[in-house]
Amino acid sequence: MSAQPVRVLVVDDSALMRKLIPQILETDNSIQVVGTAMDGNFGLKKIDELKPQVITLDLEMPGMGGLEMLKEIMRRHRIPVIVVSSHSTEGASVTLKALSLGAFDFVSKPSDVSSRMPEVAQELISKIKAAAQSRGIPIHAATDFPVPVPRPKGKPGEKRAPTKIVAIGISTGGPQSL
Repeated sequence: MSAQPVRVLVVDDSALMRKLIPQILETDNSIQVVGTAMDGNFGLKKIDELKPQVITLDLEMPGMGGLEMLKEIMRRHRIPVIVVSSHSTEGASVTLKALSLGAFDFVSKPSDVSSRMPEVAQELISKIKAAAQSRGIPIHAATDFPVPVPRPKGKPGEKRAPTKIVAIGISTGGPQSL
Protein backbone atom coordinates (compact mmCIF):
# COMPACT_ATOMS: atom_id res chain seq x y z
CA MET A 1 0.00 0.00 0.00
CA SER A 2 1.45 3.36 -0.99
CA ALA A 3 1.49 6.48 1.14
CA GLN A 4 -1.03 9.26 0.63
CA PRO A 5 0.14 12.30 -1.35
CA VAL A 6 1.40 15.31 0.61
CA ARG A 7 -1.49 17.75 1.06
CA VAL A 8 -0.46 21.30 0.08
CA LEU A 9 -2.26 24.64 0.49
CA VAL A 10 -1.14 27.48 -1.84
CA VAL A 11 -1.54 31.02 -0.45
CA ASP A 12 -0.81 33.84 -2.92
CA ASP A 13 -2.61 37.05 -3.86
CA SER A 14 -1.65 36.63 -7.55
CA ALA A 15 -4.35 34.80 -9.51
CA LEU A 16 -1.64 33.69 -11.96
CA MET A 17 0.45 32.11 -9.17
CA ARG A 18 -2.65 30.47 -7.62
CA LYS A 19 -3.11 28.79 -10.99
CA LEU A 20 0.56 28.06 -11.89
CA ILE A 21 1.81 26.70 -8.55
CA PRO A 22 -0.88 23.97 -8.31
CA GLN A 23 -0.24 23.01 -11.97
CA ILE A 24 3.48 22.71 -11.23
CA LEU A 25 3.01 20.72 -8.03
CA GLU A 26 0.51 18.28 -9.45
CA THR A 27 3.04 17.14 -12.08
CA ASP A 28 4.45 15.12 -9.14
CA ASN A 29 2.03 12.39 -8.07
CA SER A 30 3.31 12.46 -4.48
CA ILE A 31 1.86 15.98 -4.02
CA GLN A 32 -1.80 16.99 -3.93
CA VAL A 33 -2.87 20.65 -3.86
CA VAL A 34 -5.94 20.65 -1.60
CA GLY A 35 -6.74 24.35 -2.02
CA THR A 36 -5.67 27.91 -2.63
CA ALA A 37 -6.21 31.19 -0.77
CA MET A 38 -5.71 34.82 -1.81
CA ASP A 39 -4.59 36.20 1.56
CA GLY A 40 -3.73 35.28 5.13
CA ASN A 41 -7.28 35.45 6.48
CA PHE A 42 -8.61 33.04 3.86
CA GLY A 43 -5.49 30.92 4.26
CA LEU A 44 -6.04 30.43 8.00
CA LYS A 45 -9.67 29.43 7.40
CA LYS A 46 -8.57 26.94 4.74
CA ILE A 47 -6.01 25.38 7.11
CA ASP A 48 -8.75 24.49 9.58
CA GLU A 49 -10.99 23.25 6.77
CA LEU A 50 -8.50 21.38 4.52
CA LYS A 51 -5.81 20.16 6.98
CA PRO A 52 -2.80 20.66 4.68
CA GLN A 53 0.56 19.10 5.58
CA VAL A 54 2.67 21.82 3.88
CA ILE A 55 1.82 25.42 2.91
CA THR A 56 3.34 27.59 0.18
CA LEU A 57 3.06 31.23 1.20
CA ASP A 58 3.56 34.53 -0.59
CA LEU A 59 4.72 37.26 1.77
CA GLU A 60 3.46 40.40 0.03
CA MET A 61 -0.35 40.26 0.12
CA PRO A 62 -3.14 42.73 0.91
CA GLY A 63 -5.19 42.19 4.06
CA MET A 64 -3.36 39.77 6.32
CA GLY A 65 0.10 39.50 4.78
CA GLY A 66 2.39 36.51 4.73
CA LEU A 67 4.41 37.37 7.84
CA GLU A 68 1.28 37.76 9.99
CA MET A 69 -0.13 34.51 8.61
CA LEU A 70 3.19 32.76 9.23
CA LYS A 71 3.15 33.87 12.88
CA GLU A 72 -0.37 32.47 13.28
CA ILE A 73 0.55 29.18 11.58
CA MET A 74 3.54 28.74 13.89
CA ARG A 75 1.46 29.64 16.95
CA ARG A 76 -1.59 27.49 16.15
CA HIS A 77 -0.63 24.71 13.75
CA ARG A 78 3.16 24.22 13.39
CA ILE A 79 2.73 23.24 9.72
CA PRO A 80 5.88 23.52 7.54
CA VAL A 81 5.73 26.64 5.34
CA ILE A 82 7.64 27.20 2.10
CA VAL A 83 7.84 30.92 1.35
CA VAL A 84 7.41 31.70 -2.37
CA SER A 85 8.64 35.27 -2.60
CA SER A 86 9.70 37.82 -5.21
CA HIS A 87 13.45 38.04 -5.71
CA SER A 88 14.50 41.58 -4.78
CA THR A 89 16.55 43.27 -2.09
CA GLU A 90 13.43 44.21 -0.15
CA GLY A 91 11.97 40.74 -0.71
CA ALA A 92 15.19 39.15 0.55
CA SER A 93 15.03 40.90 3.92
CA VAL A 94 11.36 39.97 4.34
CA THR A 95 12.21 36.38 3.39
CA LEU A 96 14.96 36.27 6.04
CA LYS A 97 12.44 37.59 8.57
CA ALA A 98 10.05 34.79 7.56
CA LEU A 99 12.79 32.19 8.06
CA SER A 100 13.51 33.61 11.51
CA LEU A 101 9.79 33.31 12.34
CA GLY A 102 9.80 29.60 11.52
CA ALA A 103 9.35 29.17 7.75
CA PHE A 104 10.85 25.85 6.63
CA ASP A 105 12.48 27.20 3.45
CA PHE A 106 11.94 29.61 0.56
CA VAL A 107 11.78 29.64 -3.22
CA SER A 108 12.30 32.82 -5.25
CA LYS A 109 9.42 33.73 -7.55
CA PRO A 110 10.86 34.22 -11.02
CA SER A 111 10.45 37.66 -12.58
CA ASP A 112 10.08 35.95 -15.97
CA VAL A 113 7.58 33.19 -15.29
CA SER A 114 7.66 31.65 -18.77
CA SER A 115 11.40 30.95 -19.00
CA ARG A 116 12.31 30.12 -15.39
CA MET A 117 9.29 28.14 -14.24
CA PRO A 118 10.70 24.62 -14.93
CA GLU A 119 13.73 25.12 -12.63
CA VAL A 120 11.58 26.80 -9.98
CA ALA A 121 9.16 23.87 -10.26
CA GLN A 122 11.82 21.29 -9.39
CA GLU A 123 13.11 23.39 -6.49
CA LEU A 124 9.61 23.90 -5.08
CA ILE A 125 8.68 20.22 -5.41
CA SER A 126 11.86 19.03 -3.68
CA LYS A 127 11.45 21.56 -0.84
CA ILE A 128 7.82 20.54 -0.29
CA LYS A 129 8.91 16.89 -0.05
CA ALA A 130 11.69 17.82 2.38
CA ALA A 131 9.22 19.82 4.51
CA ALA A 132 6.78 16.91 4.56
CA GLN A 133 9.51 14.44 5.51
CA SER A 134 10.66 16.76 8.30
CA ARG A 135 7.26 16.10 9.88
CA GLY A 136 7.47 12.33 9.35
CA ILE A 137 5.12 12.27 6.36
CA PRO A 138 6.10 9.38 4.06
CA ILE A 139 6.63 10.20 0.38
CA HIS A 140 5.66 7.33 -1.95
CA ALA A 141 7.33 8.53 -5.17
CA ALA A 142 11.06 8.21 -5.72
CA THR A 143 12.85 11.11 -4.07
CA ASP A 144 16.11 12.86 -4.80
CA PHE A 145 17.25 12.64 -1.19
CA PRO A 146 20.43 10.70 -0.46
CA VAL A 147 20.11 7.56 1.59
CA PRO A 148 22.50 7.60 4.57
CA VAL A 149 25.28 5.05 4.26
CA PRO A 150 25.94 3.15 7.51
CA ARG A 151 29.43 3.79 8.87
CA PRO A 152 31.52 0.98 10.25
CA LYS A 153 31.70 1.14 14.03
CA GLY A 154 34.98 1.00 15.87
CA LYS A 155 35.82 -1.52 18.57
CA PRO A 156 34.28 -0.82 21.98
CA GLY A 157 36.54 1.43 24.06
CA GLU A 158 38.49 2.52 20.99
CA LYS A 159 38.94 6.30 20.82
CA ARG A 160 38.36 7.93 17.49
CA ALA A 161 39.23 11.42 16.34
CA PRO A 162 36.27 13.73 15.80
CA THR A 163 35.04 13.68 12.21
CA LYS A 164 32.61 16.60 12.18
CA ILE A 165 32.72 20.26 13.06
CA VAL A 166 29.72 22.46 13.77
CA ALA A 167 30.23 26.20 13.28
CA ILE A 168 27.74 28.99 13.89
CA GLY A 169 28.34 32.49 12.57
CA ILE A 170 26.23 35.46 13.62
CA SER A 171 26.13 39.16 12.98
CA THR A 172 24.43 42.18 14.53
CA GLY A 173 21.12 41.02 16.00
CA GLY A 174 22.29 37.43 15.81
CA PRO A 175 22.88 36.74 19.51
CA GLN A 176 19.18 37.37 20.26
CA SER A 177 18.08 35.10 17.41
CA LEU A 178 20.55 32.42 18.38
